[in-house]
Amino acid sequence: MIELRGITKAFGNNAVLRGVDLSVTKGESLVVIGGSGTGKSVLLKCILGIVQPDAGEILLHGKPLDRDVFLQDFGMLFQGGALFDSLPVWHNVAFRQRQGKNRLTKPQAIELAVEKLRRVGLKPETAYLHPAELSGGMQKRVGLARAIASDPSVIFFDEPTTGLDPIMAGVINKLIREIVVEMGATSITITHDMSSVRAIADRVAMLHDGKLRWQGDVGEIDQSGDPYLDQFVHGRADGPIEGVR
Repeated sequence: MIELRGITKAFGNNAVLRGVDLSVTKGESLVVIGGSGTGKSVLLKCILGIVQPDAGEILLHGKPLDRDVFLQDFGMLFQGGALFDSLPVWHNVAFRQRQGKNRLTKPQAIELAVEKLRRVGLKPETAYLHPAELSGGMQKRVGLARAIASDPSVIFFDEPTTGLDPIMAGVINKLIREIVVEMGATSITITHDMSSVRAIADRVAMLHDGKLRWQGDVGEIDQSGDPYLDQFVHGRADGPIEGVR
């Protein structure tokens, strides 16, 4: 469904992406892993068009990506939640649907928000609260409700469990997996949390030093035979990945 060919990106003398080839099939959950500064976020921003690659191409269904079409059919869960503090939860969830010529009325938007909030395990009355009144886990669920509000065919998850305790992280991982499967959506997640990888992924790709070091099915990560992946997965101080001592 989504294919990246030879994607490169540098900021000055810092080559962040150095020829990345990656594909995601329809309905697949791909998780991109790697340490801080390996290019995960830049890769995601290139797909979204926030950052323009220096070279390479991005294809959707085998054709050059039309961003206007693509951006109408994707959802995203941001790392920090990225909720609008001044808006009630219902408006945050239905924010996109309240824009443009065919925007939903307030009652329609509230109805949509309540439906999506229920899907992520939040009560209808949550719709009338503000983000400051929510716990970190609830904010993350609201962000997830917003990501699925338009029933997108592609969903991006940026470090979905950052800042959450292990129990809430497990809840979010379970919700993401259930929703992606239920919707039949194609998803790309970037994370360094191995519990998220094992819970969410169908397939895993590891970025290191701006290149794809390894990719394969999630069930293969513990027996990959790749020293870089092995060190990362098991959190070992000793190994070929530099800068961890």
